[in-house]
Order: sequence, then C-alpha cells, then structure tokens
Amino acid sequence: MPSDAAPRIGYVVKVYPRFSETFVVTEILAREALGEDLVVFALRPTDDARFHPELARVQAPVFHLGRATKPSALWSVLRDAAAGPPLADAIAAHLGELLSAEVDDAVQAVLLAAAARREGITHLHAHFGSVATTVARLASRLTGIPYSFTAHAKDLFHESVDRAALAQKLTDAAFTVTVSDYNLAFVREAFPGTGDVHRLYNGLELDRFRFRPRPLRRGPLRIAAVGRLVEKKGFDILIDAVALLRDTGVDVTADIAGTGELALDLADRIERAGVGDRVRLLGPLPQHEIARLLAESDVFVAPCVVSDDGNADGLPTVLLEAMATGIPCISTDVTGIPEVVRNGETGVLCRAGSAPDLVAALRGFAEGTTDAAALAARARRLVEERFDSRRQAAALAALTSNAGRRALEEVA
Repeated sequence: MPSDAAPRIGYVVKVYPRFSETFVVTEILAREALGEDLVVFALRPTDDARFHPELARVQAPVFHLGRATKPSALWSVLRDAAAGPPLADAIAAHLGELLSAEVDDAVQAVLLAAAARREGITHLHAHFGSVATTVARLASRLTGIPYSFTAHAKDLFHESVDRAALAQKLTDAAFTVTVSDYNLAFVREAFPGTGDVHRLYNGLELDRFRFRPRPLRRGPLRIAAVGRLVEKKGFDILIDAVALLRDTGVDVTADIAGTGELALDLADRIERAGVGDRVRLLGPLPQHEIARLLAESDVFVAPCVVSDDGNADGLPTVLLEAMATGIPCISTDVTGIPEVVRNGETGVLCRAGSAPDLVAALRGFAEGTTDAAALAARARRLVEERFDSRRQAAALAALTSNAGRRALEEVA
C-alpha cells in the first residue's frame, strides 16, 4: 500500500527497550533529530531492570504487540482483523503464508499490520534479520507497506539461521543495511542477487563521547572490558591473559562490566587462576557509569571470538564508544572489527582466541613501548569520520525515501 502521505516509520524490534542494544536508541534519536516521525513496535516485553537515561529522550510512541497464549486468543486476533475488509481480504490472500509461519509470528504480523494501518505507517524497519524481520515482512505482505531491515551478526552467522528464509527476506525487502563491510561481502557472496543491500555502520552521538587524552599512568595498567558475559565476547581469554601477565611480573588489573549466562563460569575461572585481586566482574552498568569506567582506565579490551555455534560480534558499539573517548583499544580479527581497529594505526589487533597475542599487546601498554596517545588520537578521527549517528540517520532517511519513491512508481 504505497502512499504519498507524510512519511511515518515503524520500527520493529524483538524487545524494547533492551539494555544491551544502545545502538537502536541512538539510531532512533538521530532520526528524530532529523525530523522523522517514528513509532516503535515491540514483539516482546523487556525484562531488563535497568535503562539508559537516553531512553527518556525518545519521542516515538511504543506499542507492545500481544502474543497468542491460547487458541481462543488466536481466533480473537483474526476475528478483530477481519472486521476491516482490506485486512480481511489480505489475510485471505496470504493465508497459506501465515499458516506456514510460527503461530506467534503470524499473530504478531496481523497485529502489526492492523497497528501500522491505524498509525499511518508508510515504511517498516526492523532490527536483526530474525523474528523482527519475519513479522515485518509478513505485515508488509498484508498491507503493501514496504519494509527494510538491519542485519547485524547473529542473524547472519549463527548456525540456527534459516538461510532460505533469510534469502526471502533480503529479496522482498525494499532495502537491507548491515553494519560492516565484512557483513556486506558475506551477504553478497552467500545470497547473490537477493536485493538492495548496503553497508551502514552503527552510529554514535559523538557529543556524548568526549575525547579525553589519558593522563600519565601511575601504578598498575588498568584494563576495562564491557559486554554481555557470553562466549563470543572472549572474556575468558582476558582472564587468562591477566594471569599470564601476573606470572611474569607485570602489574595489571581488569574490570569487566556486563551480565550474561557465563557469569558463574567466569567467576570460577577468576578464582581458579588466582586473580581475584586483579579481575572484577562489575555486573551491568548504565552508560554514564561505563563512561566513568573508561575514563578511569588505561586500555580497553574487546577480546572477541567466534563461538562454537558460529555466533560472532559484528562490530561492538562499545568498542566504538571507547575509541571515541580517547582510551586506546585492543581487539581481535573477528568479522568487521579490523575495519575500525587497524593494527598499529587506530588500535592493536590480536588473533581471536590467542591469549599470548593479548598478553603481548597488553605488555606494550604496560611497558610504554606502544604509543597509546597516537593510537587514541587516530581512533577518534576515524570514529568522527565514519561513525557519526547524524550521518547514519541521513543515509537511512535517504534509503527510505528512495524506497517510497520506487514503490509509488511501481503502482503508477
């Protein structure tokens, strides 16, 4: 249902708000700052107990779509939808596709379609090519409203990804964006000829991440690390590296902020390595406390690895935030990370999973043989040039406008 009405963008996300997905809020804020009219549709309620203060600045209304917990609820959704002839006809026309979907996805697609019509949505944009895009695509089929999505990492590389379903989403989307050149090359190679795909880095509100040169270090090398406590973050490698440095007389400490399924395993690893006086697990921290942690630390480490199930980081937002603030960074050669951590230029790059590499990199900072100030200054320039959320928002707005124009031309 292409329209020449004033654009109104519906953001479709699995959970909103989600503490670990600051990039979604940053993107919404940047698009709103451009004057775009947005609405958020969430498929699941949040279970996060803490929220970043930036959330309060979002103007977009938020609608949480229900789920069919029992058969009667499913029929209620369909009965309500059938009360409007256009949507009833669309459900009948696409019934086979709805029946082939998971029940939750089909129900929420119908709910999203009805809500999108009611709210005057002209374009749907989903984050992650998994359930949010499944629902957005089905709702698009029911309404004719074009959709797009951002592909990150797990939705591309995890062993559970349904390649045929992802190919269909890419083909049907008005456009797709993904967050690194590595991802873009992967999509184009793995899914040739399946749609209009662009690389668009996640952006930062640079005014919130002021560059502050590190003061002259006194005492132990203070390491900061931030992320969910899951396999792909590689925090076990960091713990091992701290133990190895201690054994060779290098004085270091490490603070790891985050929560996740490996919290107990990492705590046990710290105890077994005998580095409980050097490594702290801080739990989840809001962004202002992350900023303070970075300001008080000497080096930021993102020791990312590829998990056994294929899961990997695309390009961690917190790594970009660290680079923006002036703390020198160490990371690994996983997916898109080498596009920002350019070894010896904007940071130090290690082989993923290599504790000896990480030890050598940290030793360079501890002993002063690595020019931390030069790395940090070049890293900030790179972030300013390529990761400004205002540039990202303008690119998304242009892609969305072009998609709307094409849709109108197709029905003209």
